[in-house]
Amino acid sequence: MKPKMQYQVQPREIVAHRSEQIQVREEIQNFLRALDSYPARVAKEPSISFQQHLCSFFAPARDERHGNRFRRQ
Repeated sequence: MKPKMQYQVQPREIVAHRSEQIQVREEIQNFLRALDSYPARVAKEPSISFQQHLCSFFAPARDERHGNRFRRQ
């Protein structure tokens, strides 16, 4: 029987830029909102999948006044 090789993992400090941290938080919040609102949406649209519903939270919003798309910030 071969002895198991053991490796020591050296911890690295992971530093994300503030803008990346904000983006991650926003994505988590969008996911939680989608999770919370899915039952009401599926009651109105029984054929919608959670993935379709979730994608609607990440799609660019549409500015109805001008018909232009803009990015949520």
